[in-house]
Amino acid sequence: KTASGTSAKAQQAIQTALSKLGAPYVWGAEGPNQFDCSGLTQYAAKSAGVNIPRTADQQYQQLPKVAPNQIRPGDLIFPDSEFNNGSPGHVMMYIGNGRVVEAPNSKSVVRVQPLPKSFHASRWS
Repeated sequence: KTASGTSAKAQQAIQTALSKLGAPYVWGAEGPNQFDCSGLTQYAAKSAGVNIPRTADQQYQQLPKVAPNQIRPGDLIFPDSEFNNGSPGHVMMYIGNGRVVEAPNSKSVVRVQPLPKSFHASRWS
C-alpha cells in the first residue's frame, strides 16, 4: 500500500482507467478502445490482475460495501441519483481528491468528474 492507503492494485487500475480518457462510450463495450461504465471499471481492475463482475448491478451486489466516508482510491462509486429499485444504473471509480473516472453515456467519452454528493460504494482491491 502507498502512504495514502491506496493498494498497488488500485493504483494500477486507476492508471489504466485514466489512460482511456477520451475513449468513446459504447453500451456493452468492455475495451480496449471503447467502454460502457462497468466495462471500464472491470477492464481497469483486470489490468491489476483482479476479476470483478461485469455489470454495475453485479459490481454493487457482489463486492464488499464501503461506507461513503471510508472510500479510498480504486473503490467503485454508485451515484444515488442513478439507482432504480435498489439497483445502480451507473458505476465510476474513485481516483482520490474528490474525483472519479467514468464512462458516462453515449453522448460523452471517458472523463474525470467530481465525486457525486450522495452515493454507495464497494471495494474490490
